[in-house]
Amino acid sequence: MDAIATSPTGSLIGPADSMTGSTIALPPEHCAVPHPGPGDTVWELAHHPESAGTARRITRAALGAWGMDEDTTDQALLVVSELVTNAVEHALPPIALHLDRPAPGHALHIAVDDGGPAGQEGSWAASCSADEHGRGSTIVALLASSHGCRPGGHGVTYWADL
Repeated sequence: MDAIATSPTGSLIGPADSMTGSTIALPPEHCAVPHPGPGDTVWELAHHPESAGTARRITRAALGAWGMDEDTTDQALLVVSELVTNAVEHALPPIALHLDRPAPGHALHIAVDDGGPAGQEGSWAASCSADEHGRGSTIVALLASSHGCRPGGHGVTYWADL
């Protein structure tokens, strides 16, 4: 399963179809996901490198369904890719992607939860020299109107507003 989602009402949906983002209903006992906030949709992602691609497909489908413009969607895809890749390479599971549907005139809020710092780097980061990685936070900072991180009971949440 690539991802599990919750709707803005908090009902569980999943698994997300990796190409269309469509979902099927699942009973709560089949998955554990964070409780979403108002307008927040959450997808629980597997802790493996392919999850960055899954997160991009989910994001493109969600933002398309919400009528987001192409520039915002492209920026969101880069931010989501960076945040999920960082979670896979530098943190423990679980990983959850949050997209908060903005009200007109408000920022798109993107967040990725992880299980906190891993004891060692992921396979990709460990196989690279220092100059081959480490630009993700700069990319996020350039694209986002604001960004940051906050600790939580689950680990750490990294977020960006576009």
